Amino acid sequence: MVDLRSNSCSEHNSTDEELVTLFLESRDNRHFQQLYERYAVKVYQRCLALTRDANRAEDIMHDVFLKLIHKMGSFKTGAKFSTWLYTITHNHCMDLARVSKRKVVLVHQEYTPECAGKEELCFQGFFEEEINVLMLREALDLLALEDKAMIYLRYLDDRSIRDIANLFRTTESAVKMRLMRSRRKLRKWYRQLSEGGNFF
Repeated sequence: MVDLRSNSCSEHNSTDEELVTLFLESRDNRHFQQLYERYAVKVYQRCLALTRDANRAEDIMHDVFLKLIHKMGSFKTGAKFSTWLYTITHNHCMDLARVSKRKVVLVHQEYTPECAGKEELCFQGFFEEEINVLMLREALDLLALEDKAMIYLRYLDDRSIRDIANLFRTTESAVKMRLMRSRRKLRKWYRQLSEGGNFF
């Protein structure tokens, strides 16, 4: 299992981006190992948040780093390594979800009162009435996978429209349109649920 304790401090003071350059120039696996030690737990946590399956998340985490080795040459000078790595992680998880047709729950942790409070705060603007958080989650689960992902990224993670467009390999206008439609669906389904509607 992945050790979720903090990674040991590296004696190497190179930035992530410098380590990428060193690895590409020398193909010395020690440089890649340092990147792995810095980000393995963080990538695992993101995979776990997307799959809600510890064993599967660990397998996917290893797959992401294997993919990373082959993609290192495409890392652009001036880019931020962590953002690039998390984009690869997100896209890999989403691709697996589409292939396997398994339902992915797009949350970052087990629900806690603190998380529920944030959820309620972020989505309150969608509704005129006071939100029932449990009913809101049911309505969110009715959204298509990618629509739900965009909603969470935009309103819980506070990601920019541009970031979301890059993650989903689409245009900013397409993201805005999907978010608008998803908000409408969410309001409609929430109200139907609150009135005792049944979707199954």
